[in-house]
Amino acid sequence: MRTPDVVVQFQFNGTRKYPANDGYSPSHMITDGYLTSGVHHYNGIESVPVDGVAVGTITFITPEAYPNTLWEGKQINIQEGERIVGCATVIEVLNPILNRKNKESD
Repeated sequence: MRTPDVVVQFQFNGTRKYPANDGYSPSHMITDGYLTSGVHHYNGIESVPVDGVAVGTITFITPEAYPNTLWEGKQINIQEGERIVGCATVIEVLNPILNRKNKESD
C-alpha cells in the first residue's frame, strides 16, 4: 500500500445514508473538472457519522496526473457520482508531487 498523499479534516454534510467506514473510496474534485478517486483512513475511529467530522488521510489513485494542485487550507469536495457528500480541508500535503508552494499563482 502507498503512503498517504494528504492529511485532511473530513466534514460530511448529512447526505449519505450510512456512516463512512475507514477505507471508504469516494471521488474527489481536485481541480475544476478533474474528479479522481482516493482512499480515506480516519485517525482513531472506524467510521464517521453521516454529518460527522474527523481527521485522517487520503491516498489518491493517480497523483502524478494532477501535480502542484494542493496546499494547506484548500477544500476538496467529496463526491459520490455527482452528489457532494462532504469536503476535505487539507491540513498537510505529504506527497511533494501534489504540493503547490504558491497558491496565489492560480
